[in-house]
Amino acid sequence: MPLSTTFFQSQGLSKLPMLEQRFSDAIWHRINQKTKPVGALGQLETIAHQLAMIQSGNEGDLVTNIELKNPTAIVFAGDHGIADEGVSIAPSAVTQQMVLNFLAGGAAINCFCRTNDVALKVVDTGILLPVEHDYANFIVQRLGSRTENFAKQAAMTAEQVKQGIELGQTLVTQMIEDGSTIVMFGEMGIGNTSSAAAILSALSKRDAKDCVGRGTGISDEQWQRKVELVTLGVSRCRNQDVLSVLAEVGGFEIVQMVGGFLAAAKRNTPVLVDGFIVTAAAYAAALINPQCRDIMIFAHQSHEAGHQYLLKELDAEPILDLSLRLGEGTGAVLAMPLLRAAAEFYNNMASFEEAGVVVEQ
Repeated sequence: MPLSTTFFQSQGLSKLPMLEQRFSDAIWHRINQKTKPVGALGQLETIAHQLAMIQSGNEGDLVTNIELKNPTAIVFAGDHGIADEGVSIAPSAVTQQMVLNFLAGGAAINCFCRTNDVALKVVDTGILLPVEHDYANFIVQRLGSRTENFAKQAAMTAEQVKQGIELGQTLVTQMIEDGSTIVMFGEMGIGNTSSAAAILSALSKRDAKDCVGRGTGISDEQWQRKVELVTLGVSRCRNQDVLSVLAEVGGFEIVQMVGGFLAAAKRNTPVLVDGFIVTAAAYAAALINPQCRDIMIFAHQSHEAGHQYLLKELDAEPILDLSLRLGEGTGAVLAMPLLRAAAEFYNNMASFEEAGVVVEQ
């Protein structure tokens, strides 16, 4: 039996619950009876249907009141050995500097969390320069100082992959038990677009040049070098299973997000998916167990080249297209007001019968 199979069986993740399809028609009926033409609220109706499906599965009965309580954004930070190859405009030290910025409340993700009443947690999954201060919203679960340079060797060991998945599971499970009914994943890590591109290329069998983008704004020469490096890493794991691909070219923050997706699926909790790196983790999780896809809501389409391919692989229709390419979970948090709007109309918009509105047939 493959290592990946035995591992996920041991974690209780080999048979995650599927959404209760028996509720689907009743949810659509409730939506279609609202005082509006059928389909008039467009994608908001699809979002409301998915949220109601997820929460109906949790309750074991048709949900007529979608709850979006204690929304929490989790930024997973990790450094990458591939950064030594000059694939980014910034050095690895910037990861720590940005983590400190998150903790001080000065980053874009902080602004958007404040605006949208979303709690923020920051996780050190393995950054090169540790943060020594004690912050209430800072969680340390390091798998190392950073991954190895995947152009030369495996990014991490199989044991680090498994430990990372377990840590991500435990963290997200605890947040759900503490009352969050929706979570958002974001990331920070110099070099992590290289890792995400390599994961996409290895698992989808797409050519590296189609998966590699400009990241933080690299030059043509840096982009060509990045393609060559990603190709080298992918050549070792093109036909291997998901855990092996994550070990060869993954990131500490990515494997912990994979665990987070698996935990959310196990607990029927929706996850708002951010951009390229988070979607690479979502793709890996969905390949490990397809039921994970049911709880994923895709916040936006970034301008990173590989993100569009990942969205196609996951048959995902993102909510927003704002030309974002920042990360941090910013796109996910920006989409949160639209989820609240979808829940509000589902919960409280009158039906034709309740409003006394008669539409001629």
